[in-house]
Amino acid sequence: MLTDTAVRQAKPKDKPYKLGDSGGLYLLIKPNGKYWRMNYRFAGKQKTLAIGVYPAVGLKEARKKRDDAKEHLANDTDPALIKAINKEAKLHAAENTFKAIALEWHTKNTNTWAASTAHNIRRFLEKDIFPWLGNRVIKDITAPELLAVLRRIESRGAHEKAQRCRAHVGRVFRYAVATGRAERDPTGDLKGALTPAKVKHHASITDPQGVGALMRSIYGFNGSFITKCALQLAPLVFVRPGELRHAEWPEIDFDKKEWRIPAHKMKMKELHIVPLSQQAVAILQSIHPLTGSGKYVFPSIRSNSRPMSENTVNAALRRMGYAKDEMTGHGFRSMASTLLHEHGWPQQVIERQLAHAERNKVAAAYNFAEHLPKRKEMMQWWADYLDELAAGAKIMNFLKG
Repeated sequence: MLTDTAVRQAKPKDKPYKLGDSGGLYLLIKPNGKYWRMNYRFAGKQKTLAIGVYPAVGLKEARKKRDDAKEHLANDTDPALIKAINKEAKLHAAENTFKAIALEWHTKNTNTWAASTAHNIRRFLEKDIFPWLGNRVIKDITAPELLAVLRRIESRGAHEKAQRCRAHVGRVFRYAVATGRAERDPTGDLKGALTPAKVKHHASITDPQGVGALMRSIYGFNGSFITKCALQLAPLVFVRPGELRHAEWPEIDFDKKEWRIPAHKMKMKELHIVPLSQQAVAILQSIHPLTGSGKYVFPSIRSNSRPMSENTVNAALRRMGYAKDEMTGHGFRSMASTLLHEHGWPQQVIERQLAHAERNKVAAAYNFAEHLPKRKEMMQWWADYLDELAAGAKIMNFLKG
């Protein structure tokens, strides 16, 4: 029988050779390494079972694997078949880990998300979920396990992030259920178990006097002409900041006085029409000689092939003296929403212009122009109203039918 010393000191020769142990177990020594093998007979045939590679598998473990194989043989089962089944099971388990399925889900959905959204979701998963749950078979993950991971995030005071991670993980589980690799989504069991995140509202100016002062500051902005035009247009169209800076000239129709934002740029993934007031058209016409030969209405100062930086409008507001807790680029939306509601414009018209409403996708294909005549009327009224506020006029509330 072999000893640990004999196994360790065995040296390779010109040709492979064997050192026998017992029960069919032997060490096969080749020029490139040492391999445990076991000879046995099954169904009248001589067969060899690969047990492992030395030193990863030592003598004691090799003998245990030999004994396990002999037990299978005693039960009329081929140990080579058992090994193959176990190997397949391990491969299958690797394909069904949370990480493998989460990455598969992420890849399938990436084209439907904005690039920043795809990046943020991937970063959340890699930093806060994969280190603890990534290698677990997804169907074996329990609600308490998941809660423990999410509470790690909460412990940093990141309550909103914990809630977002829970939502992303839930989508992964539902994808696994749909593809037959999990039976249920345990995130539903965590409802109420996490600290509610405080709702953050984008800083905005909504009192008429303050809006008038803001508009006067925008008109008097003495920075880049492109930045000034973006600042002037932002309150008139009140789209999301990313939609504004990614505006392209082919989307602008001066004849119809419309800006048609393609579905892939919108949060709701459907075409959105922005009626352009006379004031908005004038701003776009003023910048057209400067940027109209390129792709973007508001290009980057470094390259015409890229849009304006996402921080440009906010930086301009800071330069004008507005702190981040007073006004942001996104705040033009809540500014418009608040004052339009106060002046009696129909909620469904305002919400449609804000592109807030999630509607049936089939219906949405035909309803991108929903309430358009009223929206055109509202957008022109809004531009006139901002001009009057900037001029210091006293505006009385009145209802719009």
